[in-house]
Amino acid sequence: MNTLVGKKAPSFQAEAVINGTEFVEQFSLDQFIGQKNVIFFFYPLDFTFVCPTELIAFQEQLSEFEKRNTVVVACSIDSKYAHWAWLNTERNKGGIKGVQYPLVADLTKTIAIDYGVLAGQYQIDNESVRFEGNPVALRGLFLIDINGIIRHQVINDLPLGRSVDEALRMVDALNFYEKNGEVCPANWNSSKEGLQATAEGIATYLGTHQN
Repeated sequence: MNTLVGKKAPSFQAEAVINGTEFVEQFSLDQFIGQKNVIFFFYPLDFTFVCPTELIAFQEQLSEFEKRNTVVVACSIDSKYAHWAWLNTERNKGGIKGVQYPLVADLTKTIAIDYGVLAGQYQIDNESVRFEGNPVALRGLFLIDINGIIRHQVINDLPLGRSVDEALRMVDALNFYEKNGEVCPANWNSSKEGLQATAEGIATYLGTHQN
């Protein structure tokens, strides 16, 4: 699996559900180029167990992403109709009602393939096609900057839920670097200072952060 960091985010047009109720036929991340950062994340399936905890957690922090000029978009291999049904099912019945950011439908699995998160691969044997593995997306997350370039990616196996706080920290780090030109050291957060990417800058930082 090749990293996409530093490369242009793969482009696509796909069906999606936005605002929890509205179908869009040709949704694309390209609409945000030049305007906003994007957190684009994949999850395996609608109506499952770990997935609603993640999608609801992103919704609960959606205003924090918006403050950082960042939109959140999710994607799975389910249809737009499955997305719509899940979005309109009460949370106490396994649904994610109240989630407002877009859910992209990747029925053909081509988006998951392009982003390197499909949990298996197609094999061609004697002119027949079979799939090896699990035909769903791993828990991939990509931070795409305002120029459409992927600056951060993380991919979890199916049982391992992600940290929304870490996604926010990565957005903060990107915005801090873009604004100040300083890099972000280990365990950096928005309450801490950065450092100059020079030998002197590193020496100064380490000298003032000794245990």
